[in-house]
Amino acid sequence: MARSVRNDEVEVTVLLPCLNEAETLEVCIRKARGALADLGVVGEVLVSDNGSTDGSQEIAVRAGARVSHAPVRGYGGALINGIEQARGKFVIMADADDSYDLSKLESFIYELRRGHDVVMGNRFQGGIAPGAMPFLHRYLGNPVLSWLGRRLFGLKVGDFHCGIRGFNRDRVRELQLCMPGMEFASELVVRAALNGYDIIEVPTTLSPDGRSRPPHLRTWRDGWRHLRFLLVLAPRKLLIWPGATVFLAGLVGTVVLVVGPLIVGGIGFDVSTLVYTCLAMLVGAQLLLFGAFAVIYGRYEGITNLRQADRWSRFLRLETCTGAGVALVLVGLAGTVLAVGAWGAAGFGAQNLSATLRVVLPASTAIGLGATLIFAGLFSSLLSLRRVSAAVVDRDVPSPSAVAASPSHTG
Repeated sequence: MARSVRNDEVEVTVLLPCLNEAETLEVCIRKARGALADLGVVGEVLVSDNGSTDGSQEIAVRAGARVSHAPVRGYGGALINGIEQARGKFVIMADADDSYDLSKLESFIYELRRGHDVVMGNRFQGGIAPGAMPFLHRYLGNPVLSWLGRRLFGLKVGDFHCGIRGFNRDRVRELQLCMPGMEFASELVVRAALNGYDIIEVPTTLSPDGRSRPPHLRTWRDGWRHLRFLLVLAPRKLLIWPGATVFLAGLVGTVVLVVGPLIVGGIGFDVSTLVYTCLAMLVGAQLLLFGAFAVIYGRYEGITNLRQADRWSRFLRLETCTGAGVALVLVGLAGTVLAVGAWGAAGFGAQNLSATLRVVLPASTAIGLGATLIFAGLFSSLLSLRRVSAAVVDRDVPSPSAVAASPSHTG
């Protein structure tokens, strides 16, 4: 009989999220256990089960793995549960579909022992077998999302969504990861990068999925979820800065063209251009506000800890936005009254279209910006509403100590 291993002796936990993986789970467990044994590593294989109904739990136990039941459904839910239940100092997570070679864990363990916080696999360096990765994933989804990760977060990672990766368990727990779905893969590496963790890549291989059924991953749905998560984590680069740039360009153009036509390099800009500068102000303001909402949402949901969230919350208070919005609406209404007065002075007949639009377009834009700002303040206030649970003491309810002392208390 094998010697029992204390929790504090386990160095590596191989973590396999599982949902109905009866076809491939046993071979994955045997490969992982064999790799640990060959390397002389004290470790375990932990299957974090997401509610399998095909007997995966029993298969895992027979193959020598430990099973933990994940209470939250989803890829991320299973992994978050597994990280909490893991006994090892290091965790190596991988899919349970036999697409990653779990008999080759040496490079991951070596780099983790060297002190790296996160060790990412790179399938493009190690090799992708024919038929192992769909065309869209290989040439569109993964390259685009990996490029965004590098551009937005300064990541030096070539394979942003490789499913096998190792990490220091305690360091990753400090991140308080929370995404229950497939976007957990992005959350782990991005949050680690934002917190200055040491991330390195090692080559790994990818083989065709060993299951006869379709994979859990859905190309467009899960791709969008990854992209949406990146928007929340990088609102300044994707929304706030572009929005501010577009708004300022529109504002400058509007101010210039309200005075009169502008000729640059022999090209004339007049009221038709003014239409687009006003539109740029509206679009830019909305991008900027959406970026602020993303910052606030991420902060209050615990996804990010961006310091500017508190600043945006103060700036977008309902009272502040309402005051500024009403002022803009009044300015717009004043411009409208001016335009109507000029029209009335001409007997409400034919108008000088160019002169009229130079007043009407900025006025209507001011009204639109004012209304947008008012509702932005309302929405920001809704985002910042938090539920607070307060302990209510009822004299008719016995105290916890009294309940504990009661013979009928069963715990």
